[in-house]
Amino acid sequence: MNGWQTSNEEHIIEQKNGEFFYRLSEKAIAIPCKVMKEDDSFDTLIQSFNRHDAVVILDNKGLPAACITAPQIVEFLHNAFKQLEAFYEAVIQTTDASITVIDEHARVRTWTEGAEKLFTVKKQEIVGQHISDFFDPNKLEILQTLYKGKRITGQYHQPRSDLFVLINSNPVYFNNRIIGAVVSETDVTNQVVLNEKLFNMTTEVHRLEQEVAKYKDSSDPFNSIKGKSTSIQRTVHLARKVCSVKSTVLILGESGVGKEVFAKAIHDGSEEPNAPFISINCGAIPASLFESELFGYERGAFSGADIKGKKGKIELAKGGTLFLDEVGEMPLEMQVKLLRVLQERKYYRVGGEKEIIADFRVIAATNRDLHELMQEGRFREDLYYRLNVVSLHIPPLRERHEDIIELTHFFLNDFSQRYQRPIYEFSPDVMQELLRYHWPGNIRELRNITERLVVFATDGVIRKDYLPFSAGSAGLENNNIMISSNTPKEKDDTILSLQEEMDQYEKKIIERALRIVDGNKLECAKHLGITRATLYNRLKRLGIK
Repeated sequence: MNGWQTSNEEHIIEQKNGEFFYRLSEKAIAIPCKVMKEDDSFDTLIQSFNRHDAVVILDNKGLPAACITAPQIVEFLHNAFKQLEAFYEAVIQTTDASITVIDEHARVRTWTEGAEKLFTVKKQEIVGQHISDFFDPNKLEILQTLYKGKRITGQYHQPRSDLFVLINSNPVYFNNRIIGAVVSETDVTNQVVLNEKLFNMTTEVHRLEQEVAKYKDSSDPFNSIKGKSTSIQRTVHLARKVCSVKSTVLILGESGVGKEVFAKAIHDGSEEPNAPFISINCGAIPASLFESELFGYERGAFSGADIKGKKGKIELAKGGTLFLDEVGEMPLEMQVKLLRVLQERKYYRVGGEKEIIADFRVIAATNRDLHELMQEGRFREDLYYRLNVVSLHIPPLRERHEDIIELTHFFLNDFSQRYQRPIYEFSPDVMQELLRYHWPGNIRELRNITERLVVFATDGVIRKDYLPFSAGSAGLENNNIMISSNTPKEKDDTILSLQEEMDQYEKKIIERALRIVDGNKLECAKHLGITRATLYNRLKRLGIK
């Protein structure tokens, strides 16, 4: 014999002429063995038994470490299968969820107690049967998973008119082909029904609040000005006094503090109910068109003019108020003509020869420093004194932080009714951020951000994450609602309704979030700070697939 011989408790292993053999005893017949290394895979071990009854395992030094026979591997695999089956059965019996497993022929292999309760079909009736014998194939998501490999995570589904479920589904792969599918379903019918009832009740509460508001005293035009701070109440007190006379009023204040709101309140408090309130933004009209816009023109006054002529803002304001917003932006040549009208109370249309009597009250407003403009020669001193008979200074929001709470809740109520999104929860940390912020855009910025909060609070909960700023930041650029830095900006002149615009923005936000989490709806809902049920409702309403 050429080579060596070793033995263990069960086998005798020999090497002869470079080949390995094993015997059950000294007198038994030597049987050829397959040789493997310790670091070879288990699949390689199993394949070795296709042509051999035993396998010798060599250690790192090339010496036999063990010998495994076919009966031993069969016993091992049988025990492993039984253990795995025991674990599987324990898991299935432990879960309360509805779990269904089908094979490649769509026959039911597993049907849990949760499935029995949810669909009122007994296990002994359905196991081994084709699943479409019990359910409409068009409503079986598990068949889409079996035939197309479609994976589903937390998808909202309505298998019956009275049943709402959340579905998770995955195909079962073996050797790169689908041999079955698994689906789990969680009953959320109660949550859906309760959520719908709660929403309807909240809507009804808002409707009743609107009805009650109709019977409240609305005769005071200054009710529209919110805030109980000393500074704003002092300004309101002065504005009330102005209502008793027809003097010209100059309203000063930063952009967004509510200058036009004050102007309208003064107008409503001093004029007849049907008296016109005509507003003109002096910074938005080109200098070449300002005269015709203010005084109107006769037909044929210039090329391109309306053949019927046109009334100017002054004429439209007859018997009422002309509000000159951003009066500091008025072209210098127009300041002279306006001053003449204010002094003489007469004017002519462009291209006209008939003198028209001016019968209107002027309320002007600006966020510019008129004294500085006068020094630069960009605003006439005589017009300034003509306008500044009574001046009102509206304090910025950063000087009246105590009003932020009232304003925020006023805007919240307004937008929640407008968009039919009742607010159930407003976290204290959100209000702390609002109170610490210094509001460079004033009330207009607060209103815009409150609208943003309502838009994002799809589940009725307003969270700190929805704020576009931190307490120490400088605020929103250009006082706009920054939906997302990654939201695509479209150049489109089409004007949609506000609800359609908000739906488009919301759709982009959800689609972007789904892309980031690779379509995982559970993770998407967590990142957006909403419930899965809310996300499913949004996906369905916005048509997101």
